[in-house]
Amino acid sequence: MIKVVTGVRRCGKSSLLLLIQNELFQGGVAKSNILSINLDKRPYKHIKEAEELESVIDKSFAGVSGIKYLFIDEVQNAKGFEEVLNSYREEGDYSIFITGSNSYLLSGELITKLTGRYLEIDMTTLTFDEYLGMKSFLGKDIDANILNELRSYIIEGGFPYAINYDGLNEKRFYVQSVVNEIFDKDVKSNRKIRKKRLFALIMQFVVNNFGCTISIDNIANHLKEILHENVRKETIYRYIEQLENLRIISRCNRFDLKSKRSLKGGEKYYLSDLSFYFMSNTDNRIPYGPVLENIVYLYAKSLGYKVSVVKIGNLEIDFILRSPSLSYSYVQVAM
Repeated sequence: MIKVVTGVRRCGKSSLLLLIQNELFQGGVAKSNILSINLDKRPYKHIKEAEELESVIDKSFAGVSGIKYLFIDEVQNAKGFEEVLNSYREEGDYSIFITGSNSYLLSGELITKLTGRYLEIDMTTLTFDEYLGMKSFLGKDIDANILNELRSYIIEGGFPYAINYDGLNEKRFYVQSVVNEIFDKDVKSNRKIRKKRLFALIMQFVVNNFGCTISIDNIANHLKEILHENVRKETIYRYIEQLENLRIISRCNRFDLKSKRSLKGGEKYYLSDLSFYFMSNTDNRIPYGPVLENIVYLYAKSLGYKVSVVKIGNLEIDFILRSPSLSYSYVQVAM
């Protein structure tokens, strides 16, 4: 199986690949059996075609026996890479890990070309316990009052590199650079996002209303007030889908416990990182309702749970969690 590591930009995908490589070294795998290629950096940034990528891999592994471990970052830069990776996978002695632009990896094209041949590893930014662990690792002061640390985590967000900065302004500047990078590398080149301003407006609406029930009609009415024109619902739906592909938001479907089926419409969307909300709002007051739901939602997802909002008649339970072993839990979130 080809391992595809996905997640919002700067959540640590490349660092995960390095950790896996270090684990292999420590486990006794020879360096000659491990090849790491970042197609955004020297000396590999010149590679633009699949044949060039294949040539580099063959040259690096010439004469090497045993399992060969191949790590490729920004894999979409090599046009037609899928056929090359498939050919190595079929040889049976390659273990392949790839990361890249979510707008490509999650667009459906990769699914079509690697059907049944890959496993997606979805990364998130830091959960609260990981945030505390990284602060400790970096030698940062940790407040004895855990609620103060929780508030800092909520406002600062969980991007790993942001912890290196001490000031809130610097942290937000870093998050803004992440958003700019998403637009520069994933949005501008995305053929499915033709109206960039409209996409930005839809993103702003969903981010500002995270954790709330959102319908396409609500967004359409909001856009009509701003643009003074009707926006097709199909376009709104498609752009929300792209926000999901970029891992900026995550959809939480609604489940009707009486009919035992998922309900279309009225989904909730949670942020891949809370800093997206606080970066775009000058008010530092914390809306604890959706914020705490967001934290619980991401934490549950990181543990492998399937998460839904539960409706029972006119009542609602915040979440129903289904574990990988198919056990269920009902969760209400409160401060």
